[in-house]
Amino acid sequence: MSDDVAVNKATSQGRVANRVLWVVQAIVGVDFIIGGLVKLFGLPAMVDLFDRIGGGQGLRYFIGVVELVGGIGVLIPALAGIAASGLAALLVGAVYTNLFIVNDPPWVPLAWLIVVCVLAWRRWPRTKELIIGLRR
Repeated sequence: MSDDVAVNKATSQGRVANRVLWVVQAIVGVDFIIGGLVKLFGLPAMVDLFDRIGGGQGLRYFIGVVELVGGIGVLIPALAGIAASGLAALLVGAVYTNLFIVNDPPWVPLAWLIVVCVLAWRRWPRTKELIIGLRR
């Protein structure tokens, strides 16, 4: 295989991977935007959940805002990696809460944690550029 063919094949694979990543980001973004709005609008299931958690309804509003901002952030190219990192931190708390506070299965937040960690990792070069740009 010639070098040109290998480069074209790698470039093509990179484009496909980037497109797949954007589809995943869109799914994550929409899910977290909806999740944040559900918490902010006070759906009864969310009010009950935060009563079970014992953190008060202020925590529900805080988590709702974080989810909303994180969901929007993963849809913005320059912010996608850092937003995914923030959502990962939030999801670590969700896994802990499910396991040790409300005794619910941790599988859903754990699955989302894996997805947003992959997003943060794959978008790290852009995040690094953002951080370096802010330092200047």
